[in-house]
Amino acid sequence: LCFVRGDHEVNETKVQNTVGAVELEMAEAELLAKAGTVGGYMGPVGLDPEKVIIVCDATVMNMHNVCCGANHEGFHYINANPGRDFTPTYVADIRLMAEGDPCPHCGAPIAKARGIEAGQVFKLHTKYSAAMKCTYLDENGKEQPMVMGCYGIGVGRTMAACVEQSHDADGMIWPVAIAPYEVLVVPVNVKDEASFAKAEEIYNELHKVGVEVVIDDRKERPGVKFKDADLIGYPLRVVVGPKTLQTGELEVKVRKTGEVSMLPLDSDYIAAIKEMLQKL
Repeated sequence: LCFVRGDHEVNETKVQNTVGAVELEMAEAELLAKAGTVGGYMGPVGLDPEKVIIVCDATVMNMHNVCCGANHEGFHYINANPGRDFTPTYVADIRLMAEGDPCPHCGAPIAKARGIEAGQVFKLHTKYSAAMKCTYLDENGKEQPMVMGCYGIGVGRTMAACVEQSHDADGMIWPVAIAPYEVLVVPVNVKDEASFAKAEEIYNELHKVGVEVVIDDRKERPGVKFKDADLIGYPLRVVVGPKTLQTGELEVKVRKTGEVSMLPLDSDYIAAIKEMLQKL
Protein backbone atom coordinates (compact mmCIF):
# COMPACT_ATOMS: atom_id res chain seq x y z
CA LEU A 1 0.00 0.00 0.00
CA CYS A 2 1.42 3.35 -1.06
CA PHE A 3 0.76 6.59 0.77
CA VAL A 4 1.45 10.13 -0.44
CA ARG A 5 0.23 13.55 0.59
CA GLY A 6 -3.32 14.34 -0.46
CA ASP A 7 -2.14 16.85 -3.06
CA HIS A 8 0.36 14.41 -4.61
CA GLU A 9 0.05 11.40 -6.91
CA VAL A 10 1.93 8.10 -6.89
CA ASN A 11 4.63 7.46 -9.50
CA GLU A 12 4.33 3.76 -10.33
CA THR A 13 7.85 3.49 -11.73
CA LYS A 14 9.31 4.81 -8.49
CA VAL A 15 7.24 2.28 -6.53
CA GLN A 16 8.49 -0.54 -8.76
CA ASN A 17 12.08 0.52 -8.17
CA THR A 18 11.52 0.84 -4.42
CA VAL A 19 10.00 -2.60 -3.80
CA GLY A 20 11.55 -4.46 -6.73
CA ALA A 21 8.23 -5.21 -8.43
CA VAL A 22 8.13 -6.18 -12.10
CA GLU A 23 4.51 -5.11 -12.60
CA LEU A 24 1.95 -3.15 -10.61
CA GLU A 25 -1.82 -3.60 -10.70
CA MET A 26 -4.61 -1.90 -8.80
CA ALA A 27 -5.73 -4.11 -5.90
CA GLU A 28 -9.22 -5.58 -6.00
CA ALA A 29 -11.56 -5.16 -3.01
CA GLU A 30 -10.97 -8.76 -1.88
CA LEU A 31 -7.19 -8.27 -1.77
CA LEU A 32 -7.57 -4.98 0.11
CA ALA A 33 -9.75 -6.76 2.68
CA LYS A 34 -7.02 -9.37 3.21
CA ALA A 35 -4.58 -6.54 3.82
CA GLY A 36 -6.92 -5.09 6.44
CA THR A 37 -8.20 -2.05 4.60
CA VAL A 38 -10.92 -0.85 2.21
CA GLY A 39 -10.86 1.31 -0.91
CA GLY A 40 -11.38 5.02 -0.31
CA TYR A 41 -10.47 4.81 3.38
CA MET A 42 -6.93 3.49 3.29
CA GLY A 43 -4.48 4.61 5.94
CA PRO A 44 -1.13 3.46 7.35
CA VAL A 45 -2.33 3.30 10.98
CA GLY A 46 -3.07 -0.13 12.43
CA LEU A 47 -2.02 -2.23 9.44
CA ASP A 48 -0.25 -5.54 10.04
CA PRO A 49 3.28 -5.35 8.55
CA GLU A 50 3.20 -9.13 8.09
CA LYS A 51 0.19 -8.86 5.77
CA VAL A 52 1.10 -5.84 3.71
CA ILE A 53 4.13 -3.80 2.60
CA ILE A 54 3.63 -0.14 3.49
CA VAL A 55 5.42 2.40 1.31
CA CYS A 56 5.30 6.06 2.38
CA ASP A 57 6.55 8.97 0.36
CA ALA A 58 9.29 10.93 2.12
CA THR A 59 7.04 13.99 2.36
CA VAL A 60 4.52 12.02 4.43
CA MET A 61 7.14 11.48 7.13
CA ASN A 62 7.46 15.25 7.57
CA MET A 63 3.72 15.71 8.25
CA HIS A 64 2.21 16.03 11.72
CA ASN A 65 -1.32 15.72 13.12
CA VAL A 66 -2.73 14.68 9.76
CA CYS A 67 -6.00 13.14 8.67
CA CYS A 68 -5.89 9.72 7.00
CA GLY A 69 -8.16 6.78 6.31
CA ALA A 70 -8.96 4.47 9.23
CA ASN A 71 -9.19 1.33 7.03
CA HIS A 72 -12.94 1.08 7.75
CA GLU A 73 -15.60 2.43 5.43
CA GLY A 74 -16.84 5.84 6.54
CA PHE A 75 -14.08 6.43 9.11
CA HIS A 76 -10.89 8.52 9.29
CA TYR A 77 -8.16 9.07 11.83
CA ILE A 78 -7.23 12.64 12.81
CA ASN A 79 -3.99 13.84 14.38
CA ALA A 80 -2.02 10.86 13.07
CA ASN A 81 1.77 11.19 13.23
CA PRO A 82 4.47 9.14 11.49
CA GLY A 83 6.76 7.28 13.84
CA ARG A 84 4.26 7.36 16.68
CA ASP A 85 1.14 5.96 14.97
CA PHE A 86 2.66 4.08 12.05
CA THR A 87 6.03 2.85 10.81
CA PRO A 88 6.24 2.13 7.07
CA THR A 89 8.18 -0.74 5.51
CA TYR A 90 9.79 1.67 3.04
CA VAL A 91 10.26 5.43 3.03
CA ALA A 92 11.14 6.68 -0.45
CA ASP A 93 10.42 9.30 -3.06
CA ILE A 94 7.38 7.71 -4.75
CA ARG A 95 5.42 10.75 -5.88
CA LEU A 96 5.00 12.30 -9.29
CA MET A 97 6.72 15.60 -9.89
CA ALA A 98 4.27 18.53 -9.82
CA GLU A 99 4.47 21.90 -11.50
CA GLY A 100 6.09 24.42 -9.19
CA ASP A 101 8.32 21.88 -7.43
CA PRO A 102 11.88 23.16 -6.98
CA CYS A 103 14.51 21.86 -9.37
CA PRO A 104 16.88 19.52 -7.46
CA HIS A 105 19.87 21.24 -9.10
CA CYS A 106 19.14 24.98 -9.17
CA GLY A 107 16.04 25.33 -7.01
CA ALA A 108 14.00 27.13 -9.67
CA PRO A 109 10.32 26.12 -9.95
CA ILE A 110 9.64 23.39 -12.48
CA ALA A 111 7.31 24.21 -15.38
CA LYS A 112 5.42 21.50 -17.23
CA ALA A 113 4.87 21.50 -20.97
CA ARG A 114 3.55 19.09 -23.53
CA GLY A 115 6.21 17.31 -25.57
CA ILE A 116 6.64 14.61 -28.19
CA GLU A 117 9.26 11.90 -27.83
CA ALA A 118 11.04 11.78 -31.17
CA GLY A 119 14.21 10.03 -30.01
CA GLN A 120 15.81 8.24 -27.09
CA VAL A 121 19.18 8.14 -25.35
CA PHE A 122 20.27 5.24 -23.12
CA LYS A 123 23.43 5.26 -21.04
CA LEU A 124 24.65 1.66 -21.15
CA HIS A 125 27.86 2.43 -19.23
CA THR A 126 30.10 -0.69 -19.30
CA LYS A 127 27.41 -3.39 -18.99
CA TYR A 128 27.90 -4.75 -22.51
CA SER A 129 31.44 -3.61 -23.26
CA ALA A 130 32.77 -5.47 -20.19
CA ALA A 131 30.88 -8.64 -21.16
CA MET A 132 32.11 -8.47 -24.76
CA LYS A 133 35.62 -7.39 -23.74
CA CYS A 134 35.33 -4.20 -25.77
CA THR A 135 38.22 -2.22 -24.30
CA TYR A 136 40.69 0.58 -24.94
CA LEU A 137 44.13 1.41 -23.55
CA ASP A 138 44.19 4.33 -21.11
CA GLU A 139 47.10 6.76 -20.62
CA ASN A 140 48.89 4.15 -18.50
CA GLY A 141 48.55 1.48 -21.16
CA LYS A 142 45.94 -0.39 -19.11
CA GLU A 143 42.84 -1.92 -20.66
CA GLN A 144 39.56 -0.27 -19.69
CA PRO A 145 36.01 -1.19 -20.81
CA MET A 146 34.45 1.39 -23.11
CA VAL A 147 31.55 3.46 -21.80
CA MET A 148 28.67 2.88 -24.19
CA GLY A 149 25.57 4.81 -25.12
CA CYS A 150 22.61 4.08 -27.36
CA TYR A 151 21.18 6.96 -29.37
CA GLY A 152 18.26 6.82 -31.74
CA ILE A 153 15.87 9.07 -33.63
CA GLY A 154 12.64 7.38 -34.64
CA VAL A 155 11.69 8.08 -38.24
CA GLY A 156 8.08 7.06 -37.63
CA ARG A 157 7.88 9.13 -34.45
CA THR A 158 9.36 12.17 -36.18
CA MET A 159 6.82 11.92 -38.98
CA ALA A 160 3.96 11.45 -36.52
CA ALA A 161 5.13 14.46 -34.51
CA CYS A 162 5.31 16.53 -37.67
CA VAL A 163 1.79 15.58 -38.73
CA GLU A 164 0.46 16.26 -35.23
CA GLN A 165 1.80 19.81 -35.39
CA SER A 166 1.18 20.48 -39.08
CA HIS A 167 -2.27 19.55 -40.33
CA ASP A 168 -5.75 20.92 -40.90
CA ALA A 169 -9.26 19.59 -41.45
CA ASP A 170 -8.32 18.40 -44.96
CA GLY A 171 -5.29 16.34 -43.98
CA MET A 172 -1.53 16.54 -43.57
CA ILE A 173 0.65 19.53 -44.42
CA TRP A 174 4.17 18.26 -44.99
CA PRO A 175 7.16 20.59 -44.60
CA VAL A 176 9.22 20.57 -47.78
CA ALA A 177 12.20 18.98 -45.99
CA ILE A 178 10.41 15.69 -45.24
CA ALA A 179 7.54 15.69 -47.73
CA PRO A 180 7.17 12.42 -49.68
CA TYR A 181 7.22 14.61 -52.80
CA GLU A 182 7.65 18.38 -53.05
CA VAL A 183 5.35 18.89 -56.02
CA LEU A 184 2.30 17.05 -57.31
CA VAL A 185 1.40 17.54 -60.97
CA VAL A 186 -2.30 16.95 -61.61
CA PRO A 187 -3.57 16.51 -65.16
CA VAL A 188 -7.27 17.30 -64.81
CA ASN A 189 -8.28 15.01 -67.65
CA VAL A 190 -5.89 12.22 -68.66
CA LYS A 191 -8.01 11.60 -71.77
CA ASP A 192 -7.21 15.08 -73.07
CA GLU A 193 -4.01 14.44 -74.99
CA ALA A 194 -2.77 18.03 -75.10
CA SER A 195 -3.12 18.77 -71.38
CA PHE A 196 -1.86 15.34 -70.36
CA ALA A 197 1.20 15.75 -72.59
CA LYS A 198 1.86 19.17 -71.03
CA ALA A 199 1.52 17.69 -67.52
CA GLU A 200 4.08 15.00 -68.35
CA GLU A 201 6.38 17.65 -69.83
CA ILE A 202 6.19 19.71 -66.63
CA TYR A 203 6.79 16.57 -64.56
CA ASN A 204 9.92 15.71 -66.58
CA GLU A 205 11.25 19.29 -66.47
CA LEU A 206 10.87 19.49 -62.69
CA HIS A 207 12.51 16.09 -62.31
CA LYS A 208 15.50 17.21 -64.40
CA VAL A 209 16.17 20.22 -62.17
CA GLY A 210 16.14 18.10 -59.02
CA VAL A 211 12.64 18.74 -57.74
CA GLU A 212 11.01 15.73 -56.06
CA VAL A 213 7.87 15.48 -58.15
CA VAL A 214 5.09 12.98 -58.78
CA ILE A 215 2.27 12.98 -61.31
CA ASP A 216 -1.28 11.86 -60.59
CA ASP A 217 -2.12 10.10 -63.86
CA ARG A 218 -5.06 8.15 -62.43
CA LYS A 219 -8.30 8.06 -64.39
CA GLU A 220 -10.18 9.78 -61.57
CA ARG A 221 -12.36 12.87 -61.35
CA PRO A 222 -10.50 16.13 -60.62
CA GLY A 223 -12.29 16.47 -57.27
CA VAL A 224 -10.97 13.09 -56.13
CA LYS A 225 -7.41 14.02 -57.09
CA PHE A 226 -7.60 17.41 -55.39
CA LYS A 227 -9.01 15.86 -52.22
CA ASP A 228 -6.27 13.22 -52.14
CA ALA A 229 -3.63 15.90 -52.74
CA ASP A 230 -4.84 17.84 -49.69
CA LEU A 231 -5.10 14.66 -47.61
CA ILE A 232 -1.52 13.57 -48.39
CA GLY A 233 -0.26 17.13 -48.00
CA TYR A 234 2.10 17.77 -50.94
CA PRO A 235 3.63 21.26 -50.43
CA LEU A 236 2.77 22.37 -53.98
CA ARG A 237 0.07 21.22 -56.39
CA VAL A 238 0.37 22.07 -60.09
CA VAL A 239 -2.82 21.71 -62.13
CA VAL A 240 -2.89 21.33 -65.90
CA GLY A 241 -6.10 21.01 -67.87
CA PRO A 242 -7.83 22.03 -71.11
CA LYS A 243 -8.96 25.34 -69.55
CA THR A 244 -5.51 26.25 -68.24
CA LEU A 245 -3.98 25.50 -71.63
CA GLN A 246 -6.62 27.67 -73.25
CA THR A 247 -5.72 30.60 -71.00
CA GLY A 248 -1.99 29.84 -71.29
CA GLU A 249 -1.47 29.38 -67.54
CA LEU A 250 -0.65 26.85 -64.85
CA GLU A 251 -2.51 26.73 -61.55
CA VAL A 252 -0.18 26.32 -58.56
CA LYS A 253 -1.59 25.90 -55.04
CA VAL A 254 0.41 26.14 -51.81
CA ARG A 255 -0.93 23.46 -49.45
CA LYS A 256 0.08 25.28 -46.27
CA THR A 257 -1.70 28.56 -46.97
CA GLY A 258 -4.18 27.57 -49.67
CA GLU A 259 -2.84 30.41 -51.83
CA VAL A 260 -3.36 29.84 -55.57
CA SER A 261 -1.09 31.40 -58.22
CA MET A 262 -1.42 31.39 -61.99
CA LEU A 263 1.90 31.02 -63.82
CA PRO A 264 2.02 31.95 -67.53
CA LEU A 265 3.12 29.09 -69.77
CA ASP A 266 5.28 31.45 -71.80
CA SER A 267 7.34 32.31 -68.67
CA ASP A 268 10.03 30.36 -66.83
CA TYR A 269 7.45 28.59 -64.67
CA ILE A 270 9.95 25.90 -63.58
CA ALA A 271 12.13 28.54 -61.94
CA ALA A 272 9.03 30.12 -60.39
CA ILE A 273 7.98 26.77 -58.86
CA LYS A 274 11.46 26.21 -57.43
CA GLU A 275 11.40 29.71 -55.93
CA MET A 276 8.02 29.00 -54.33
CA LEU A 277 9.43 25.82 -52.78
CA GLN A 278 12.41 27.70 -51.34
CA LYS A 279 10.07 30.12 -49.57
CA LEU A 280 8.10 27.35 -47.85
